[in-house]
Amino acid sequence: MNRASEEHRPSRQEDSAWSQVKPDKKTPSGEGTAQPTEKTGRIVTYLWNLSQNGVKGNTLGSYSSILRKLAKHTDLTPESVKEYLAKDKEWNDATKSLTVIVYGSFLKFSGLTWQPPKYKPPEKIPYVPTEADIDQLIAGSGRKLTTFLQFLKETGARSGEAAKLKWSDVDFERRVATITPEKGSRPRILPISHNPIEMLEHHPKGSNRIWSTLYSMKSNFYKTRRSLAFKLQNPRLKEIGLHTFRHWKTTMEYHKTRDILHVQQVLGHRDLRNTLIYINLEKALFQNAADEFNAKVAQNLDEACKLLEVGFEYVTEIDGTQIFRKRK
Repeated sequence: MNRASEEHRPSRQEDSAWSQVKPDKKTPSGEGTAQPTEKTGRIVTYLWNLSQNGVKGNTLGSYSSILRKLAKHTDLTPESVKEYLAKDKEWNDATKSLTVIVYGSFLKFSGLTWQPPKYKPPEKIPYVPTEADIDQLIAGSGRKLTTFLQFLKETGARSGEAAKLKWSDVDFERRVATITPEKGSRPRILPISHNPIEMLEHHPKGSNRIWSTLYSMKSNFYKTRRSLAFKLQNPRLKEIGLHTFRHWKTTMEYHKTRDILHVQQVLGHRDLRNTLIYINLEKALFQNAADEFNAKVAQNLDEACKLLEVGFEYVTEIDGTQIFRKRK
């Protein structure tokens, strides 16, 4: 999901587990102008159905936030929703496109159909901040948030994956963390440095999970980001979202290794096409960088294979000798 969708933050109630919400079976549904209690009942019934079919809390929170805003400004009929989306200036085309999908699913559940408007979100290149800006944001945060952001920076994990991390998922001796995936990704074991390990060792251990809910981490993050951007007079900090740490880690990892399959494994992507964007992103960001390399030569196939196995990349061949290089 793009940065615009990430900034669409659910409320505390919407971020709760909808599996604990039971709809009123007597709530009426159908076309026509819906009263507030009726509209709320229809939304809760729809979200309850999604939860029973395996849709997770974060997705339910986003769906709930969108539908409740529509219910606040429309009577939830197709024409009223179309009119509201056409006039609304707060949501961009990316959010409106998602809204069309969510409302269409809601209508299908209600046994209704519509001719959906078309909003095509513009393709955006992921924002990759400098490491200095990221470190500035981390250093200016409170202890819990600092540890959380440092973990995101080092692992490239999604914020939802990090928020679900349990103490048993961290091997303090080997300095690795086991990531339970979301959004259809693959599970993975990722290394972490001494710095976050030391932070975690001093972290309060009041429950099985390391951090509190994702909602509370997001809320803390957005408040801190806004405050630091003003205090440090650095507007670039406002462009950094929790998912931005994943973009930064991926770009830096490819820049360091030039191994797209390795990067795919770090991210947990099942489809390599989702990872390939970072090749062009890395080239664009580092096209003027003066990189330093270690050079090695290979006289035969066995030597060439050994160099490739440790991260060297083939450059050229001169007088029958293959030349490889790897960034320092």
